[in-house]
Amino acid sequence: MCQCNLTVPAGHGKTFRVRKGQFITVIDSEGQQAADFVAVNADDLNEKLSPVHTRQHLRSLFFKPGDALWSSQNRPMLRILADSIGIHDANVPACDRTRFSVDFGVEGHRNCVDNLLEGMKEFGVTYYSLPEPFNLFQNGPVTADGRMEVTDPHSQAGDSITFEALCDLICSVSSCPQDIIPGNGLQVTPVAIVVSDVFHAEEIHHAVNA
Repeated sequence: MCQCNLTVPAGHGKTFRVRKGQFITVIDSEGQQAADFVAVNADDLNEKLSPVHTRQHLRSLFFKPGDALWSSQNRPMLRILADSIGIHDANVPACDRTRFSVDFGVEGHRNCVDNLLEGMKEFGVTYYSLPEPFNLFQNGPVTADGRMEVTDPHSQAGDSITFEALCDLICSVSSCPQDIIPGNGLQVTPVAIVVSDVFHAEEIHHAVNA
């Protein structure tokens, strides 16, 4: 059995390849850390994981175990197998340097777009072709009057979500660097990733506590 354990340093990104049939588990190592997740078809960079198409197919803003995450070409790319927290976001775009400079007056702040592109550009993904993210563990409730909010995650140390890859993928995860407003408990922390040929919950538990 092949298993690869990866660590996304706090406020940085990690890009990795996944074969069809493998399992990807993303773990909030210390709790209250949002993780932006994107993926493209390894054989066709024009096909990318799409929150818009996923919302259309699920007829929901949210997703749960058993649901597929869909591509820009209306194909299922990932299937959710397990989810210990059940609170994620598929609506908010990845933060970029403009977000920090315009909204917060901070120049040169690390951001999710740059984190994701640092690794993805080696495979030919550009700023303009970078997918919109699924914001794992991010708490983005919709209020009764239809407004979106972003507040601190409910996730605790070791909470995780596991996907099955339905095609060969190039994936990237950013440990969201937001430390100015709520969204990560105002403390940016690492994210762990396990890529495996077989999914067993006890193996994920071991990886979290290793």
